[in-house]
Amino acid sequence: FFFAMHVCRAFIRPCAQRAPVSPTPVWVLALNLRRLQGNAKWYSSEATDIAKDKNHLGALRNIGISAHIDSGKTTLTERVLYYTGKISAMHEVKGSDEVGATMDSMELEKEKGITIKSAATYTSWGGLHINIIDTPGHVDFTIEVERSLKVMDGAIMILCGVGGVQSQTLTVDRQMNRYRVPRVAFVNKLDRLGSQPLKVVEQIKDQLGLNACPIQLPIGAEENFQGVVDIIEQRAIFFEGKDGSQVVYKEIPSDLAEEAKALREQLIETVIDVDSTLADAYLEGEAITTDMLKRAIRRATIDLLFVPVLMGSAFKNKGVQALLDAVVDYLPDPRQRVNYAYDLTKFDSNSEKQPPAEALVQLSTDPKAQFVGLAFKIMETKFGQLTWMRVYQGTLKKGMQVMNLSQRAKLRIPRLARMHADSLEDVDGIQAGDICAVFGVECSSGDAFSDRDSSLAMSKMFVPEPVVSVGLEIKEKGKVDNLLKVLNRYQREDPTFKFTVDQESGQIQISGMGELHLDIYCERLKREENIEVSTGKPYVKYRETITRKVRFDYTHKKQSGGAGQYAKIVGYMEPIGEGSSEVFEFQNEMVGQNLTAGYVTATKKGFEEVCQRGPLIGNPVWGVRFVLEDGGFHQVDSSELAFKIASARAFYEAFKGAGGTLLQPIMNVEVQGPAGAMSTILASLQQRNGRVTGSVVQGPTAIVKADVPLADMFGYTAELRQHTAGRGEASMEYSRHELVEDHELHKVIAEYTGKGDDKAKAVKGKKK
Repeated sequence: FFFAMHVCRAFIRPCAQRAPVSPTPVWVLALNLRRLQGNAKWYSSEATDIAKDKNHLGALRNIGISAHIDSGKTTLTERVLYYTGKISAMHEVKGSDEVGATMDSMELEKEKGITIKSAATYTSWGGLHINIIDTPGHVDFTIEVERSLKVMDGAIMILCGVGGVQSQTLTVDRQMNRYRVPRVAFVNKLDRLGSQPLKVVEQIKDQLGLNACPIQLPIGAEENFQGVVDIIEQRAIFFEGKDGSQVVYKEIPSDLAEEAKALREQLIETVIDVDSTLADAYLEGEAITTDMLKRAIRRATIDLLFVPVLMGSAFKNKGVQALLDAVVDYLPDPRQRVNYAYDLTKFDSNSEKQPPAEALVQLSTDPKAQFVGLAFKIMETKFGQLTWMRVYQGTLKKGMQVMNLSQRAKLRIPRLARMHADSLEDVDGIQAGDICAVFGVECSSGDAFSDRDSSLAMSKMFVPEPVVSVGLEIKEKGKVDNLLKVLNRYQREDPTFKFTVDQESGQIQISGMGELHLDIYCERLKREENIEVSTGKPYVKYRETITRKVRFDYTHKKQSGGAGQYAKIVGYMEPIGEGSSEVFEFQNEMVGQNLTAGYVTATKKGFEEVCQRGPLIGNPVWGVRFVLEDGGFHQVDSSELAFKIASARAFYEAFKGAGGTLLQPIMNVEVQGPAGAMSTILASLQQRNGRVTGSVVQGPTAIVKADVPLADMFGYTAELRQHTAGRGEASMEYSRHELVEDHELHKVIAEYTGKGDDKAKAVKGKKK
């Protein structure tokens, strides 16, 4: 079946889809026949492997599409759905045709022209079933990328042919590395002025540290971009017709023939370095066939040793079908990915520590094994809560009873469906390796599920901490209760969105990954819930710390009749060195048994609790080590409560002499604008206390990278657009926390507490 299918695609279709006015030359037919003969072994062996697999997992691909903002992810997904027959017409991002891209189902996405929520769909290509998740590119919605890559088997990493490796590209690369996701790279927008695809390949190698090599070469550049050269099979591919659906194979243009041959040799040499099977064949003098090279690339890609780079222009309908072929040829099926679960009888999944080796259990793709799944995304719909779930082991069936291991609750699965943007197709069951939507299940994002008698749970995904907060004022006081319910739902949907309510003032504060992140939620409140709110000035997530070592010797003594309170602790407090992953540390360095284990534990708890709210502005304390060296207790008056109080007060006393100060979030900022505005962009960043880390002009575009304090970035986008006549854009991602400068410290304290002068004087001069 698969052999016949590829006959149709590789041989018959190029003949049938040629332009009707020009008959197909004999050499084109011969070239396609030669291609078919060379690949017969490849495709027939793949078909045999899939036929032997009773679960048909060999015919399944789970892929995510990720990139920097405005690199063409949603446009590419729209073309994929069109060429695979999933949709009958292509529409553009921003809803310019009053329809909008299929995967941008929210009105806000169509209006703003950006992806806000990851969207899932499924389609078929080359006889394979492909689950696709289109993810946002803006850093404010990075959790959408994080949880999508957690459950994907492979990914397409898109890069702009002009911008190359950009700030969010680095973030996406780290996320793919975190979950060990194999990928193919697609250099998009080759029709744009200033595109340099081979330079982008070098950036992938230099800046991302990936072993990448192009398997295609562009034919033409910028407005003259026509198609690509297939380096592996040494042929030219053109995408003809109004919508680019006619894939025509021809001989390589004469001016590119030598370069294409040289690149094939370079490709072989690169793959030989990471694939021993191909290296052995090469050393034995065998001719490297197309079949051998493709199999080697597949093995190296799945083993994370190689990244094949493809090229095209999704907007101009060029290169998409060849990219789909690469997804089939090089990205893994679920059988080829190793996934582990925790045995909860040997490890607490809520622990922050790494699980011991004996607690890890390798999962099987056997549909008859115990069910193990992960709810990686939830959202509210008109039908109730919809939960996106990846089935890692066993089978999930409609009506089945399962256990939510995160909440220790039993529940029944009332409805299962496959997802296509905002529409659904009901199914009766989903086997291991597949992705589905579950209705009627109350859970949170990241909850693990299994059979009722199973103790296996998936690991949690990485969730970054919020960096920006704003106060929320509701205009209709009667809707406060409804507002709190909605905010709680948003918090369950999005782990990077948080809200708190001040018990004294009743002030509601929401926190997230950036201004846009919080603006979107405020807009959703108005549109979806009919709740109008206003926000105050953004509140930066500062952290408190110390800058030098200081000793403490504190005795807590209280006598008021009856049993009193007594606790004595001696030790020192010091900054944790840079590079440590610990927020704060407690060390017990006592010699002897001057304090019981219970009193030591109480001292530690007192320290940990006081670090949640520092003495300067009431923010969490980071980077402090609390060392207990000695202590004393009273047989009658001492208690664990007394030692907790002593620990907290010793901390406050020591903090005063330890050069207490603030840490502020620093953002990696990337600005793009007209080349003529380079000096204006540089000046605007420097005025905001930015440190420029790089600048370059690529054709008509200036690209500037800088490290800027988050507190100085509010309102920058509007200012940039004003200076660049609306043509400039900026993106940023959290990098690290750094010490606030002395001259800014008292301003921040005054702003956040209203008591800045006194507190600033208390710490002034005590910083290093």
